[in-house]
Amino acid sequence: MKYALVNPNWTFDGSTYFGCREPHYPLELLFAHDKVREAGHECLLIDAQNDDLQVAEVKSRVADFDPDFLVVPTAPSYLFWRCPPPELRVPMDWFAAIGGRAVKVAIGPHSSATPSATLRKTRADVVIKGEPDQAIADLASKPWASIDGVCWKDSEGEHISASLAVVDMKTLKALDFHNYNVERHKHRHHVFQGEGHGAELEFARGCPWSCTFCNKTLFRNKFRERDVDGVLKEVDAVVARGVDYIYFIDEIFGVGKNVRRLLEGIAERNVNIGFQTRIDLWNEETLDLLGRAHCISMECGIESITEEGREDLNKNCRIDTDRISELLIYAKQRIPWVQANLILTEKDDREEIRKWQDHLKANGVWVSEPVPMFPFPGSPLYVDTFKGAPDDEAWERAHHYYTSLFDGTGYSDIQEQKPISIENLERGWAEQEAKEAA
Repeated sequence: MKYALVNPNWTFDGSTYFGCREPHYPLELLFAHDKVREAGHECLLIDAQNDDLQVAEVKSRVADFDPDFLVVPTAPSYLFWRCPPPELRVPMDWFAAIGGRAVKVAIGPHSSATPSATLRKTRADVVIKGEPDQAIADLASKPWASIDGVCWKDSEGEHISASLAVVDMKTLKALDFHNYNVERHKHRHHVFQGEGHGAELEFARGCPWSCTFCNKTLFRNKFRERDVDGVLKEVDAVVARGVDYIYFIDEIFGVGKNVRRLLEGIAERNVNIGFQTRIDLWNEETLDLLGRAHCISMECGIESITEEGREDLNKNCRIDTDRISELLIYAKQRIPWVQANLILTEKDDREEIRKWQDHLKANGVWVSEPVPMFPFPGSPLYVDTFKGAPDDEAWERAHHYYTSLFDGTGYSDIQEQKPISIENLERGWAEQEAKEAA
């Protein structure tokens, strides 16, 4: 069988997406590519965003390959499955343009949270709930009903899996990047000065905490580590091709029994690193290790400056605010960029926030302004806000709720354009088909 795995050339109109808009390694497609090849099938991987390809060129390449399966994600890179993702316009358009005879497979946060709506909106044949790395390859050889997370539609209707696809991280062998344009990808994620050549890798997946605002429940949920030697092999592979900075996309870098060995291995190599973490995972000794491992960017989710606020968010933070401040300042003495992120909560006084920000900034730590939480469909926050599990209108509901929280100042990327409802889509398709029939 033949698979085409296509990362679109993303645009972000009409979305609440506030993630980085530069290209990032589509690791979910890279892992799936290797799983497909291991299973004995042919595979074509195209990253249209990294290579700046327009849909017409990709359509030609896919048509020449003539795949049996066409896989398109609904968000750019595993790194941004956890952020408010772009609306489905992009995968909808790319499926329509390049689909051909192939079975169309949608993966991503939309497929995981609202599989039925994603089937209908994108007009895909299959969507995968959860982590698709292995499930994509299994589509060619197993009954779909036997594959966790696989949902599809046929003449009998929609078949929605009650389970999620979860990958055994030990089976994700080291990527060699023979099929990826490492040289073109220059972006250094979350680095704001200087020049260099960046890449994104993954050491661990999931998180042992359950913060109310986090969408991890539906994919990348349970914490699991990859083999350290395999990750270091990937580090060596990209460094050999000019990379001097690696951002680890892990939900929460620094958890697990093997992270120290990974950092000690990186310390022996000529490469800088960055990541997102919790400051309460670190102490003076391990922050010193980060310095030796050439960490230049550390983004820490603080969320609230009060214990009551952190408790409301179910952070289960192990230290108080004074210790948080102490460790952030200590980290900044060893790491060029240390960032503390805040969320808008009812437990935090604005004047106290300003004082805390001023104190940290005076010591070189960058502190965000507190921003509202996006009620990501499937998160505890969504369930609490809308009193129920996500349904077919979940993304529209979350989008309208979130944009209503802003007055438009300081958030120019929060778009006025509304998401496309299924009802309007289906009406438009019916009208188009009637015109074509006439």
